[in-house]
Amino acid sequence: MSARLTLALEDGGLALPHAGRIAVLHPSAEADLGALPRDRVVVVQPIYPDHAAFAAAGWTCAVALPEEPLAAAVVILPRAKALAHALIAQAAAVAPLVIVDGAKTDGVDAVLKEVRKRVAVEGPIVKAHGKLFWFAPTAGLFDDWLPPAPAPVEGFVTAPGVFSADGIDPASRLLAEALPAELGRRVVDLGAGWGYLATRVLERPGVERIDLVEADHAALDCARLNVTDPRAHFHWADARSWAAQGRVDTVVMNPPFHTGRAAEPGLGRAFIQAAARLLPPSGQLWMVANRHLPYESALKQCFGEVREAAGDTRFKVHHATRPLRNRTA
Repeated sequence: MSARLTLALEDGGLALPHAGRIAVLHPSAEADLGALPRDRVVVVQPIYPDHAAFAAAGWTCAVALPEEPLAAAVVILPRAKALAHALIAQAAAVAPLVIVDGAKTDGVDAVLKEVRKRVAVEGPIVKAHGKLFWFAPTAGLFDDWLPPAPAPVEGFVTAPGVFSADGIDPASRLLAEALPAELGRRVVDLGAGWGYLATRVLERPGVERIDLVEADHAALDCARLNVTDPRAHFHWADARSWAAQGRVDTVVMNPPFHTGRAAEPGLGRAFIQAAARLLPPSGQLWMVANRHLPYESALKQCFGEVREAAGDTRFKVHHATRPLRNRTA
């Protein structure tokens, strides 16, 4: 984004307001915001690792748009179309200048065409396989892009942009059906999403506490609505580094394996390592993954016993015991 924004500010005709707060919506930790006045910027990022990276670098951060008036808003397009629409609509509702930046692979061309049907657009600045454009919205211009009030999907509340927003993920359902009756007193759900697995874990007898660890603040907000059992405890955190207080008997997880459009099996391996660190020698891991992902070697480096407990043509459920807590994959 930095190169496109710099070009727009220097030669492309974009002028930032001289005063007032500028919100930057959903930038990744790798985004260079150096072209913006740091003292006036609030980074709106609900994903914990990215949020924490900007906060550590000294930026003012929030998980949602501030209520105070804004001078401008910069929307970094996400992959999910519904979320992209929602962010643009939210920005247009509170800022007199909206700047939109995105990669071609994230659908910026389609979004630009849609916006042009509604308002005069300036730019675009085309560089580095992406585009940046800006416009001055009028009241109500994108109200139909605002997310609807939460409505149950298969009995659960979800939100635009969260994983499996359209319904129960089939891999998570497979894992839930494979879980044994006995999971121990305390269970941790790493990457808990909007809470489906936690609801199923709480059906098991003997569970006294479940910790839902989730990096997406929006998903965790949904989980709080979906999992109202007082045994549930919620943590906005990076599952790869989260530390439990007290003994954990079982970890369950359906770990992510994408950042952006690129597949990164390293995320799943990091979740496996985290599970091994959390568990005592008698602890157990129940994990589901796409069948094509080669997690077996990572599991065997972190656990003494590993077996495929269930599966179908798309997914496999791993059961791992005897964690080797001093080993990494």
